[in-house]
Amino acid sequence: MPRPHRLAARLCAAALMLGALLVPQTATAATTTTACPGIFAHGGYPTGPQAWERDRIRQPNNPAALRDYRSMGAVGVEADLQLTRDGTKAVMWHNDTTTALTGSGAHVNTLWWNTGWDRLNGRTIEVGPYRGERVYTLRQYLDAVHGLDMVPLIEIRSPARQSLLHSDSTIRNRAWAEVLDPISERIDRQEIMLYTHNDAIRPELLARAQAAGLGHVVSYGSHRPVWPDTVPWEEPPPSATGNHPAWQAALDKAPRRMATSWPAQMRDWMKGRCG
Repeated sequence: MPRPHRLAARLCAAALMLGALLVPQTATAATTTTACPGIFAHGGYPTGPQAWERDRIRQPNNPAALRDYRSMGAVGVEADLQLTRDGTKAVMWHNDTTTALTGSGAHVNTLWWNTGWDRLNGRTIEVGPYRGERVYTLRQYLDAVHGLDMVPLIEIRSPARQSLLHSDSTIRNRAWAEVLDPISERIDRQEIMLYTHNDAIRPELLARAQAAGLGHVVSYGSHRPVWPDTVPWEEPPPSATGNHPAWQAALDKAPRRMATSWPAQMRDWMKGRCG
């Protein structure tokens, strides 16, 4: 029979060995926790007929909206770029027309920015949570995004083809300069992403961006957010609950970033699911 002091020593050694075995397992469990992706906010736009009549202009195209979405946990936003008449000014606005803005009704690409009685500069939003906010130029917008330490994913809207693909090379080149020069001036200090859904604009965008040394701004990869929302947006906003299965399926793939029209709800949903 072992002496008492030898038995105690053996028990102590066994305890140390057990502790050594348990520590790596605990550490491994901690390191396998899925990292939470950065949330990109996308202001919802209604679906169906006459959607513009129900739209509340929630798109993150102005500083007030940016501050709101930042407070909801968003690290980035999906924003919208239009060009005024003949590509003379790149502006941040989602809709093709001035619906929901003060002043006369018109297509944005038929207006001058700072000239004429119906100019776009100075008009303000008439509906929704950002009532009273105005339309901003791309340069102003990029500075506002940078000040909030957010990342913009900017969509060139289809009406911009009026100047970006114009038969007059002077108009065409000026329009592309309006889009790309503000980005070139700021790309060393902030991340900026640019894209379009328009099939006619896309090849010219890729060629012009690469020629300007901005190929990475239009490139696709893991830095681009995934878009898992499945619930159509409407006004008033519907519940985000129906998105949860798609959010989980996306999260299971460990994306770097996820975009949604429900940023605050996605932030709360992620709690306990990633770290």
